[in-house]
Amino acid sequence: MYKGITKPIIFCLFLSLSFFCCEKPSDEIDKGVLINGVKWATRNVDAPGKFAANPEDAGMFYQWNRKTGWSTTDPLVNHEGGTTWDSSIPEGGSWEKANDPCPTGWRIPTLEEQQSLFFDREWATLNGVNGCYFGSGKQRVFFPAAGARARFDSIGTLYDVGIYGNYWNTEKWYMYFKSNDGCWNPYPYNSGVSVRCVAK
Repeated sequence: MYKGITKPIIFCLFLSLSFFCCEKPSDEIDKGVLINGVKWATRNVDAPGKFAANPEDAGMFYQWNRKTGWSTTDPLVNHEGGTTWDSSIPEGGSWEKANDPCPTGWRIPTLEEQQSLFFDREWATLNGVNGCYFGSGKQRVFFPAAGARARFDSIGTLYDVGIYGNYWNTEKWYMYFKSNDGCWNPYPYNSGVSVRCVAK
């Protein structure tokens, strides 16, 4: 009686499974937002090669020119399970491609690209997380104020969560912002701060 519909049901089920199996996980996909000629990812980098799940998620912290992700909440732990903070000073004059934690198709921004964001910015709260919107209208992105690690010490202490957002660029400077201020400064390169990528 049901022989006539068995094959179509199985065929449809196979197509559905094939679709879900072959689709890339959402943490590797980001269409980005174009702001002042630069396409920005809508989420921070989490573990190397992956985006955080949501725009307000902190992702992981990175030391300059290093590809090890560190927790943005306590306890201190890196993406490989290590718990010993590397207090040595990273080497190099620019962020090397081999150490770039951005997912495929994305990279660490330059200082100039970060500066292009500051034409339009607004301190805000997204789903209970403090941060800053950059851009205007539909063409804007939210950067969470995730704080930093080892900003004032060499043991990886967590600082200023919800107060400051700090983001690396390739030129050994970091972009920072808070509710009423924002600028660039040379940062202790062994500190851990956030990474927001731009399209290659």
